[in-house]
Amino acid sequence: MLDKLFDGKKIIHKALDASWKRNEAIAQNIANVDTPGYKRKSVSFEDELRKAMDSKDFKKSDVDQIEIKVVEENKNLSMRLDGNNVDIEAEMAELAKNTIKYNALVQMAGFDKLKMVIKEGK
Repeated sequence: MLDKLFDGKKIIHKALDASWKRNEAIAQNIANVDTPGYKRKSVSFEDELRKAMDSKDFKKSDVDQIEIKVVEENKNLSMRLDGNNVDIEAEMAELAKNTIKYNALVQMAGFDKLKMVIKEGK
């Protein structure tokens, strides 16, 4: 699975897009922490990517077909009386985790370019 990941520039770029979209969703959640009735949003991507990559007939071109979904979580559940289900501490932890993931993906994208330069130099 890692070979497929490091081989696929498209996969890294799609994962970067998902991480960026997740950052936007987290920022929305944080901004609406005091909005009555607001429901937390999250991004669904990694599970779909994993399923696709585990498939025997997976091709890098299939990555374009994987949708980055923003979903509303726990529509019927609320942590508070006002109907809002955002936990600011959890959101801040998710923001930190996503920032680390995004930075790692940026580095991987850079290493991908470096590998291409090294191959062309031979």
